[in-house]
Amino acid sequence: MKRRDILLSSLAAAWAGNSLAQIGGAPVRILVGAPAGGSTDTLARSLAVSMGPALGRNVIVENKPGAGGNIAADAVAKAAPDGNTLLMSFTSHAINATLYPSLPFDPVKDFTALTCVATSPSILVAHPSVPAKDVRELIALAKAKPGQLNFAIGAVGSSLHMAGEAFKMQSGVDIVNIPYKGTSPAVQDVLAGQAQLMFAAVGNVKAHIQAGKLKALGVTTAKRLPAFPEVPAIAEALPGYESSAWFGLFGPARMPAERIKQIGDAARHALQQADMRQRLEIEGAIPVGNSSEQFSAFVQSEIVRWAKVVKFSGAKPE
Repeated sequence: MKRRDILLSSLAAAWAGNSLAQIGGAPVRILVGAPAGGSTDTLARSLAVSMGPALGRNVIVENKPGAGGNIAADAVAKAAPDGNTLLMSFTSHAINATLYPSLPFDPVKDFTALTCVATSPSILVAHPSVPAKDVRELIALAKAKPGQLNFAIGAVGSSLHMAGEAFKMQSGVDIVNIPYKGTSPAVQDVLAGQAQLMFAAVGNVKAHIQAGKLKALGVTTAKRLPAFPEVPAIAEALPGYESSAWFGLFGPARMPAERIKQIGDAARHALQQADMRQRLEIEGAIPVGNSSEQFSAFVQSEIVRWAKVVKFSGAKPE
């Protein structure tokens, strides 16, 4: 290599190092408002591994579960806007704006929306004993027997709970909620026939559907899913219905523009990696990687959208 090329390479490396050093020498922390092992935690850890090389930094995940994700969100809202402390949040960030009457932070003004990492479609499933083979038949059955069918709810106020409430609101049916302490016991009771219906993440019930232990009535995306091409979209029977969970990366408010771009670019780069896409596919998630401006507008629209559903549901935080 020529001496000039070596010098230019050294200067470029020094510039990159200085740019990264501006964020700080400590590892970048991604706080997760959910326990280890869940979908949000898994996606955050996958993203951290893939973002590290792009940032030239270690990226670590810290779990701060509780209050529907609000404990982690509050910690990030109060953190220095230097890009060292980030939040991997989910649909509850928008739902909580209405579900919780007095949050210690503003879900829009106190955060920088960096990028939507992925969306996660869900699916409406039923125990085989439910005499409905699709959404149209389910709506007809529920209207003929108001209050006699039930939904298993893994967590009050969750995106899957609100998917069911949106379904009831748009279809005008009366289906009773049975709350559980977690998705696993809810799924187990539907499998056992102790509960009849459930909105679930695709990854949590795919094997049960394929084994014939659960009936898939409809997917929550606007169009059919490639993984289940034979399962109609709920919107085919209930026009306008759509409800996918999302996972997004946030920082504190007032982050400098260069920090927003640097971290957003690292996340988007990570989402292009084959191993990251494979991890997302295992979780039943679809990569997004939009801009900060696009994600910010999306979050604000989600807050408005879910406010109507939360008020309809009458749900209160646990």
